[in-house]
Amino acid sequence: MASSKEYLDFIIEQLSELEEMSYRPMMGEYILYYRGRIIGGIYDNRLLLKPVKVVMDQLGQTRLERPYEGAKEMILIKDIEDKSCLIRLIKEMYEVLPAPKVKKKA
Repeated sequence: MASSKEYLDFIIEQLSELEEMSYRPMMGEYILYYRGRIIGGIYDNRLLLKPVKVVMDQLGQTRLERPYEGAKEMILIKDIEDKSCLIRLIKEMYEVLPAPKVKKKA
């Protein structure tokens, strides 16, 4: 099942206070970026974030789910209504995510 544009729009609105938030459609789902770094995505109308320690520590009891068969597990964010919590998680997560790799030109 592909994610709906309405769900994507809701999540983007929840994160609207974050500058440089973006997304890219990928095979019916959406990859989410913050300041150029992948933070997670929307899969089957679920917000999933990369399983970084700072997020897992803050959420306490976290539920890990696979975005699709064969993928690595990610953190399922259940409380998508708490805008300030989402923003805080992503800001803190950004600090520990590696910088994107620079692609070499052929």
